[in-house]
Amino acid sequence: MRKAATLGFAVAKPWGDSERYDAVIRAGRIFWRVQIKSAFSAAPSRGHYRIKTASRAGIPYTKDEIDFLVAYLFAKDTWYVFPVAVVENYKSVCVMPGSKKSRFERYREAWNLMEQTSAEPVPVPPGPLVDIQAAAAT
Repeated sequence: MRKAATLGFAVAKPWGDSERYDAVIRAGRIFWRVQIKSAFSAAPSRGHYRIKTASRAGIPYTKDEIDFLVAYLFAKDTWYVFPVAVVENYKSVCVMPGSKKSRFERYREAWNLMEQTSAEPVPVPPGPLVDIQAAAAT
């Protein structure tokens, strides 16, 4: 994820392989769960690149598992940055870099989608931390 790091994002890799995401990317105070895919060459007869948007078992990723799926096209040295809502119902998507006909062209190098300044607030569970803070204020 050198590309994300060069754009100013902080990048971390989770310990082990038990999560459905490959990396965590931090943009300000927001942490995104990111699945990383790649494609080496275009389909010979059609000229598009097929990006697998499902696990090895063929199960599509969902919003409960990842926030973004990013895909690198080796032959074009370019990235696609897909919000999970775009790919969660598909096992794969086909992209044609530079084509006006490609419905996914807007996601080519769309790293700005991770630069959003707000996210849904994470609820604080009730428990000792809340009680300690309340006690410290008195």
